[in-house]
Amino acid sequence: MDWLEAAVSLRERNETGVIATLAQVRGHSPRNPGAKLVISLDELWGTIGGGNFEASVIDRARELIKAGNGTSELMTFTLNDKAANAHGVQCCGGEVNVLLEVLNPRRTVAIFGIGHVGYEIAHILARQPLNLVLVDSRPEALTPGRIRPLMMGLATITVRHEPAPEVVVPDLPPGATVLVLTHDHSEDLMVCEAALRAEVFYLGLIGSRSKWLRFSKKLKDEGYDERDISRITCPIGISAIAGKDPASISVSVASDLLIRWENSDVAAGVPGPATRHPA
Repeated sequence: MDWLEAAVSLRERNETGVIATLAQVRGHSPRNPGAKLVISLDELWGTIGGGNFEASVIDRARELIKAGNGTSELMTFTLNDKAANAHGVQCCGGEVNVLLEVLNPRRTVAIFGIGHVGYEIAHILARQPLNLVLVDSRPEALTPGRIRPLMMGLATITVRHEPAPEVVVPDLPPGATVLVLTHDHSEDLMVCEAALRAEVFYLGLIGSRSKWLRFSKKLKDEGYDERDISRITCPIGISAIAGKDPASISVSVASDLLIRWENSDVAAGVPGPATRHPA
C-alpha cells in the first residue's frame, strides 16, 4: 500500500494519522524532496529515509495523534555526527525539513428520519466533509432517486433502512452527532434512549416544548435522571431563527452544529481559518 492508499484507508476507518513529507533537502539525505511516510498509532506506510531522524519523526507524529488537536508542524534535522537526537546520530551530511500534516477523522452525523426536515438538513450537511448516516424505517424515504442529489457533495453518505432505527446507534463511532427527526414519536424515543447509552457529541431532538415535556416525563418514568435527560437538546437549532418551514429549520440546525463543532475545535486547540470572508 502506498502513502496515498494509506491516507485513504485511514479516512475510511475514521482514524487519525499523520503524513510526513520530506519538504526540503540541503546537502545529502537518504531520500529526495517529496518522499512521504504515513503514520498511525500502530502502523507505518512508506519512508522518508529511515534511520534515527525518521524514528524521531514517527515519535513526534504519534504525539500529535495522541494530543488530538490537529496541529501540523515543520521539523528540521541536521544529519551529521555532531547533531544527535533521541535516537542517536545520522551521518548523511545534509539538513532536511520534514512537514507533519495531521489527518483528522471526519465527523459523523446520523440523521434519524429523512422526511421533509431531515432531508433538508442532509442537503446542507452533504456539502461538508462529513460521514453522513441517513436512517429511516420507511423505504420510500431512502429511494435512490431521492438520495442521489445528496451524493454530489463532500460528505460520505451511508444509507440505512431499518425497521427499528435505534439499532444503528451502536454502530456509530464515539463522538457522533445524532439528530432525531423521525415520523413517529415512539421511534424518536427509542433512538434517544439508545443514544443516551452511547458516547455521542450531541443529541438533538426536533419538537415543541409540549413534546419535550412528554418525552422528559417518559424518560424519568423509565429511570433516566436529570443529568441523562439534559444531554438531549430539544428543540434543535438556533432560537433566533424562528421559521418553521423545512428550509428555515435546516439552516437553523446546520448553523447551530457548525458553531458547536467550531467551539469544540477551539477548546481542543484545533486551528481554524483566520477569517470567513476575503478582504
